[in-house]
Amino acid sequence: MGSESEKKRVQFRAPKGLVERADTLAAVFETDKTDILITALREYLRDASHSDEVKQEVAEAYYDDDITFEELKSLVGHEEAANFRLLKRQLSETFVDDVAEELADT
Repeated sequence: MGSESEKKRVQFRAPKGLVERADTLAAVFETDKTDILITALREYLRDASHSDEVKQEVAEAYYDDDITFEELKSLVGHEEAANFRLLKRQLSETFVDDVAEELADT
């Protein structure tokens, strides 16, 4: 993933009332709407990364190879990502061992 200083232009539609509230807050803080939206997104992602439910969904996406280790790490942090990677390897090894045993028994 890119660094914090790199910028990427995004465009999206949002409910009018929500945008108006962001505009009002930007006026109060004498900043622009982009700063308000970036702050809100940053806080949402920080909070989500501490949610056990979100961590489980992210882990499942990693186990299913829907996201990379780097993407995982950016969402849950290095230590948590390392734990998920280790568990993924252990699960894969256990599965392979179990299948090998079943084949040997037949």
